[in-house]
Amino acid sequence: MHQALQGATFHVEHVVPRSRGGTSSLENLAWACPGCNLHKSDRVESADPESGASVTLFNPRADSWSNHFRWDRYYVAPTTDRGRATVAALDLNSARRVQIRKAEALFALFEAE
Repeated sequence: MHQALQGATFHVEHVVPRSRGGTSSLENLAWACPGCNLHKSDRVESADPESGASVTLFNPRADSWSNHFRWDRYYVAPTTDRGRATVAALDLNSARRVQIRKAEALFALFEAE
């Protein structure tokens, strides 16, 4: 998502939170929209809504996006347990986020498949 359409400044996110032993090194930092950062909080794992098992959340520094997600028009479609847990935990398909993606598409900032 583009910061310009968020209405808020993006956050520097600790992939592994400092409260869980993470560092402030570049390898542990990611740029995140406020909603994702606030939903993630200090978590590194969450429940897979399909199995109920606790799984590690997607790590943008170590995991490949295409191994865990695909686009289904304006929706993030998870393809693994890690993807499902991340989509649920970060609320990646909230009505607001879908509307933002549709607005981005109008300005050629998002290519919906």
